[in-house]
Amino acid sequence: MGAQKLPYIRPDVQNLLAMLAAQPGPQMQDMPPTDARAMMTGMAQFAERPRGDLAEIRNLSIPGPHGHTIPARLYRNNLTDTPAPVIVFYHGGGWVIGDLEIYESLCAEISRTLDISVVSVDYRLAPEHRFPAATEDCIAAARWVASSPAEIGHPVTGVIPAGDSAGGNLAAAISLETHGTLAAPILAQWLIYPATDMSATTGSMAEFADGYLLTAAGMEYFNGHYMPEGADITHVWASPINAASLAGQPATLVFTCGLDPLRDQGRAYAAKLIAAGVRTIFREADGQIHGCITLRAAIPSAQDDLHACLTDLRILINEAA
Repeated sequence: MGAQKLPYIRPDVQNLLAMLAAQPGPQMQDMPPTDARAMMTGMAQFAERPRGDLAEIRNLSIPGPHGHTIPARLYRNNLTDTPAPVIVFYHGGGWVIGDLEIYESLCAEISRTLDISVVSVDYRLAPEHRFPAATEDCIAAARWVASSPAEIGHPVTGVIPAGDSAGGNLAAAISLETHGTLAAPILAQWLIYPATDMSATTGSMAEFADGYLLTAAGMEYFNGHYMPEGADITHVWASPINAASLAGQPATLVFTCGLDPLRDQGRAYAAKLIAAGVRTIFREADGQIHGCITLRAAIPSAQDDLHACLTDLRILINEAA
């Protein structure tokens, strides 16, 4: 019986993984959430590209579903008042970490490249606010943006839910919950290495359980903080793959990474969309790790992955317009 074949790892990915493996200190899953949040902020400061210029970047306040305010940030590449769609972006971080600042470079790059307005949503985090708080905030944000509030600066002709990892989970849940009920239609959705099945323990979750940035133990940590004791992890807001049907969902771009524990969840969701007759573009980055599109300084090839996705997304938006 031959030796197990090692997966392909891009050279820039290998360099980052080697550097991280040499760092002393505890793993994220061994820290309290406040320390884990600081770790993600520190990672972004050296691993992400500079934000660059944009016509406007402005903070927003979105009415929340329980009387609270949801912080958000608007990115505009131009200041015209021409009616246009808006991307509503939900950041990753396992529903526990992540914020507007960490995702500022990415959201600016999306706005600049597609010449589209982007609203980044700072939904409530666990464990301070457990499931379904994040989903409730993200639904409220999508409804608010679709209503063409004056704060956006132009009439909104459609929304595009988008997000990475936990944010991909939220984007999928928002499309399942609100498609066909918003003041402006959902034109497309962009699911970036999404978490779609909280029960997953086999396949890529086992194959890439350790050594590729996101770990299986890290996902257990996030899920444990996010889901209340005894909560149903099969609920479609927690595990969108369990939706009875995906028929009628908006056109979808699913992006996965070849070395990601969540890879098979994204593959499975894309396959279920395709089987349901949904216009779907599936893209997988071979030799790439989870989190790459916010690590573009440390992983230069991730910039090409991002722009390939944006080319795909432009196609779906133009088809729906």
